[in-house]
Amino acid sequence: MLWSTFVLIVAKDNNYDKIILGIDPGTNIAGYGIIGITKNDMSLISMGIFDLRKEKDYASKLKSIFEKCTQLMETYLPDEVALEAPFMGKNPQSMLKLGRAQGVSMAAALNRNIPVFEYAPKRIKQSVTGKGTASKEQVAGMVMSLLKLKTNHSKLDATDAVAVAICHHFMYKPGMVQPTESYGSWSSFIAKNPDKLK
Repeated sequence: MLWSTFVLIVAKDNNYDKIILGIDPGTNIAGYGIIGITKNDMSLISMGIFDLRKEKDYASKLKSIFEKCTQLMETYLPDEVALEAPFMGKNPQSMLKLGRAQGVSMAAALNRNIPVFEYAPKRIKQSVTGKGTASKEQVAGMVMSLLKLKTNHSKLDATDAVAVAICHHFMYKPGMVQPTESYGSWSSFIAKNPDKLK
């Protein structure tokens, strides 16, 4: 906890105009990345992973994601949360599980009234690397370059999450037409997704 407190103090001393939390949802390993935005620059505040492989069952994994996301939000006080949207793959069960992981991450933010934005994987890669089919390694390389990092994180899920935050910074400007789905509260989520209540 002392480390988290120290990071918060550093964040406040840097006078960020905005703090963005990016999340790369997953049911075994989920990544997170937090960047601070100023008028002329963006910088890395924190990045890492949630390793969920030792959780006893799937419900425990979802509970852990919610708790860990909530802890990040309480520690770093992000202004906005950006998530990678589940992609349509060959395995419907995998997509369903990813969607649930994204859902509990979204719920953690909405529970704290933090606006949530979601971006498709191709849009994130295109925004950060200029190529929608970029590899995870290429994304990690551009994250390092954009944030002027000397050492890359050992887990690509972490750099993917930072890329989600960077994509949101590049794509979203207040007042513009929304580049993606966004939700500022539970009521706005329900209003845009009435079918979810059936």
